[in-house]
Amino acid sequence: MRRPLFALCLLASPAGAAPLLEMPALASEIGGRGESPSSLRLPEGPYDEGMIALREVKGTVEQRAYRLQGRLTTLQLYEPLAAQIAAQGYDLVFSCQADACGGFDFRYGMEVLPEPQMHVDLGDYRYLLAEKPGGKEVIALLVSRTADLGFVQVSSVSPVTARPLTITTPKAPEPEPAKGFDAAFATRGAQVLEDLVFASGSGALEPADYASLRDLAAWLIANPDRKVTLVGHTDASGALAPNVALSKKRAGSVRAALIALGAAGGQIDAQGAGYLAPRADNDSPEGRTRNRRVEVMLTPVP
Repeated sequence: MRRPLFALCLLASPAGAAPLLEMPALASEIGGRGESPSSLRLPEGPYDEGMIALREVKGTVEQRAYRLQGRLTTLQLYEPLAAQIAAQGYDLVFSCQADACGGFDFRYGMEVLPEPQMHVDLGDYRYLLAEKPGGKEVIALLVSRTADLGFVQVSSVSPVTARPLTITTPKAPEPEPAKGFDAAFATRGAQVLEDLVFASGSGALEPADYASLRDLAAWLIANPDRKVTLVGHTDASGALAPNVALSKKRAGSVRAALIALGAAGGQIDAQGAGYLAPRADNDSPEGRTRNRRVEVMLTPVP
């Protein structure tokens, strides 16, 4: 027996107007197709004993794929859209989630727009099929995600004489160019902290207000799920082992300064490379000065 979907408040559209789904902010349409007259086969039950119950519906077919910025769960993507569908008079026929749908077999038993238009994580997707009374107008919703992006596919079939489903997508603001450590990590993966001063032969950071450390601490606080590695470097004066130890002490001093500025210690590792990674020759005082440095590297997230 069919049951109605849970409905949220939605601005009413004029009588006779096409159904209207409002996508979340920062959503962009990245693909789709439309055919009339045509037909679409939509699952109306889970994969079971080697088969999927498919309903073939004929009429004006519309399929649209949307990509959403942000780390929303599939449930957060699904619920507002399902509520809007219910608010427009559709009754739920079938809904399921990933494994309960049938995982791989269910996903590949339905018509899905190809990558990169629509991405489906086989372990994390949700599906809904709903219909208007009489069964001639149907809508299917498929949502999935990656670590940083949400994906939505909306499929609708309506009578050829009716207007097809209309979906409005808010215009996303143009992204601002990356700045500071965001830009450095995006282009090089690392950034030298150029303004640091250490006493000669010492691992202790000279007391001062270092702009690079203030900026890096602020970046770490704003990105609590990211981690960095501080790598100390020396010139080629002396033996390797003492230089590695000295460079690691300098990286440790920088780590302590960042923690004092409010960054979380768990986000910061400190290592030393000694003189093994020079960025200038060691034959001149200027070159040796450039080689004595601490560099911050973005640590890959597993």
